[in-house]
Amino acid sequence: MSGDGVREAVARAHRAEWARIVAALTRRFGDLDVAEEAAAEAFAAAVERWPADGVPPAPGGWLATTATRKAIDRIRREGKRDGKQREARMLHDDTPHEPVGAIDDDRLRLIFTCCHPALAPESRVALTLRLVGGLTVAEIARAFLVQESAMGRRITRAKAKIKAARIPYRVPAAEDLPARVSGVLAVLYLVFNEGYLPTGPAAGPVRRDLTAEAIRLTRLVRGLLPADGEAAGLLALMLLTEARRPARVSANGELVPLGEQDRGSWDAALVAEGHRLVRERLAAGEAPGRYQILAAINAVHTSARDVRDTDWSQVVALYDQLVRLDPSPVVALNRAVAVAETDGPHVALAAVDRLADSLAGYHAFHATRADLLRRLGRGGAAREAYDRAVELAGNTAETAYLTRRRDAAG
Repeated sequence: MSGDGVREAVARAHRAEWARIVAALTRRFGDLDVAEEAAAEAFAAAVERWPADGVPPAPGGWLATTATRKAIDRIRREGKRDGKQREARMLHDDTPHEPVGAIDDDRLRLIFTCCHPALAPESRVALTLRLVGGLTVAEIARAFLVQESAMGRRITRAKAKIKAARIPYRVPAAEDLPARVSGVLAVLYLVFNEGYLPTGPAAGPVRRDLTAEAIRLTRLVRGLLPADGEAAGLLALMLLTEARRPARVSANGELVPLGEQDRGSWDAALVAEGHRLVRERLAAGEAPGRYQILAAINAVHTSARDVRDTDWSQVVALYDQLVRLDPSPVVALNRAVAVAETDGPHVALAAVDRLADSLAGYHAFHATRADLLRRLGRGGAAREAYDRAVELAGNTAETAYLTRRRDAAG
């Protein structure tokens, strides 16, 4: 196999196996640093050995075995006493160990560990994206609009806090779940978004591994808390978004916006399941949370046979509800997109321009503004806004779409 072929094989294995290996090593050795570094060494060994030896028949098994050996070597090499010696003895101990939680899923336990209330919210998200999502520090830094060095320090501090506070590697007891689940759902939403629209230009237009894993883990969380409205809402939101994936990228690798998608290619089963969850939450008669409202917005979009049939007034009304819960500039930007369909692009542009200070570094702000300017016949200003959006966008499919729209602007 060529060098490029080996690198692609390693990249595929990384996307598929990173979180599983890190989670399994964390369960076995009880140390996030050991787990992450051993996994990284295993992938580095694959890059070195697979060109000569060939890609093994079971790449995931090869990586897991190599990572375990690397972890054992590190523990023995460090020769630490007490806790490390007990961990090393676990390698040869066949007796049952302490139960690790209600659900036997390594990655879900890892998320609950990373989302412990003792950690700052931004650290929880960054650490989970690194260990569960397998994103590089550079990719996470781009998503947070911070320097890579600063993000690296944030992740290092979070891991040190977990070790110092002896935060357990387990799904919490039932009475502790409600206080922890909101942070877990927030992280799962961000993991899904990173898969749906990856920020790294080398990641490709979609990371199906991340969206599938986020959905799987959200299903598990809902199983833990079947009456939690936001867990159901987030699952519905993910399903209705994932249903559109087959239509989101054209054959030439360009993003296809919602209004131009072939709705016949949407996954009907996922749409039906998402709609059922939304109806269940409406029937519950409880005040909806953020994810439930976002799911309801997506239900309106996916109920329309054609974009012209979209009930935009209902979409605006749902965004009005969401603004009261989450008055963030991003929510206001998305609301403006819907307002453009009910009140016209001139009204929407005025609302978007009021967000300039807070969203100057956000590519979607400039892309939305460019489209509104184009619709108003202001070609020169639209091209300038498209230029800025292209400069800030990290997704390959989105960049291709924005470039074409810029070139077509009058």
